[in-house]
Amino acid sequence: MSVMRIFALIVAVALLTMPTKRSVAQVDLTSGLIKDYYSSLQYSFPLAHGWNFEKLSRALLHAQEIGSTAVIVLHDGKLVLEWGKTNVRIKSHSVRKSLLSALYGIAVEKRLIDLNSTMAELCIDDRPPILTDSEKQATVLDLLKARSGVYHEAAAETQYMKRSRPSRGAFAPGEHWYYNNWDFNVLGTIFERETNLTIGQAFKEWIADPIGMQDFRQQDVHYNWDQVSIHPAYPFWITARDLARFGQLYLQMGIWQDQEVIPRYWIEESITPHSNTSDEGDGYGYMWWTHPSGAYYARGYMGQFVVIIPKQKIVIVNRVFSGTPSMWSLTPEVKAELEQFIKPVNSVEFRRLVDLILEAEPVP
Repeated sequence: MSVMRIFALIVAVALLTMPTKRSVAQVDLTSGLIKDYYSSLQYSFPLAHGWNFEKLSRALLHAQEIGSTAVIVLHDGKLVLEWGKTNVRIKSHSVRKSLLSALYGIAVEKRLIDLNSTMAELCIDDRPPILTDSEKQATVLDLLKARSGVYHEAAAETQYMKRSRPSRGAFAPGEHWYYNNWDFNVLGTIFERETNLTIGQAFKEWIADPIGMQDFRQQDVHYNWDQVSIHPAYPFWITARDLARFGQLYLQMGIWQDQEVIPRYWIEESITPHSNTSDEGDGYGYMWWTHPSGAYYARGYMGQFVVIIPKQKIVIVNRVFSGTPSMWSLTPEVKAELEQFIKPVNSVEFRRLVDLILEAEPVP
């Protein structure tokens, strides 16, 4: 099949996932909710009141301009805004890491995983050049903090990761923070070995079902293999409305309808900055990014965000359509040609979106 024909098919799928005339925003002026005609979160969450509809509209216009394809805002467990194709499964990209972090908290509580276990004790190795004795002293906890000191090539690395990766042996385990896909991918391998569950199965049984996710299926966790490593990446294909529930679960410190889904202590440790990642005070916990304001977030390529702002009891989800599963199975050359037609949302654009949303908050 020619590249142009493949592109035509991808565009056709993309158009199906974009807002149509039938889904022009409907406005409930009494609640401030903006929603698509088919959205269903309003049946699960009470509607928020008191938000400034005019300012929310400005935020929504900005979301459209920068290329967002779904936005959800929750406030104190109530629905403020749900816009776009919130029921379309989109690749999570690096948001996957925060999803796995939640599973680790449950596995640790079940005593299925020991955070102090070393790579040597767990028989973790990789393709040549294999791990050194020093690298094998890295613990599971080091990996969760992205401080393993193992700088082996990894699946799903970006060009920036490859350029910034320290040389092998540059730092001992625990000494240095580096956003390391080897750490994140190996955590997936360890999780499945120690729990005897696939990531998809565990996520569905331990999190998705208990909090009523509407769309998640265990087969929505795929595996991306690369010849440089035996440890695959594990992207989730997940909807905005399911991620909104996940964000709300964290805002509620792991409690859902009076039941503990994720241990509170785990969330507290996960969102504590164990490393400083910028001059502005941003940090990194257990596969969660932290902000000096007390907010924390999951972040993925193209502009996938789940932001939790505890002080204001707000959850914000932003999604950007980045193709279909079939597109991501294409050769790198064809995929690169198609990606030029997909517009990512960068950090500056997203921060402006968050600011516009917060400007619409109810006045105390």
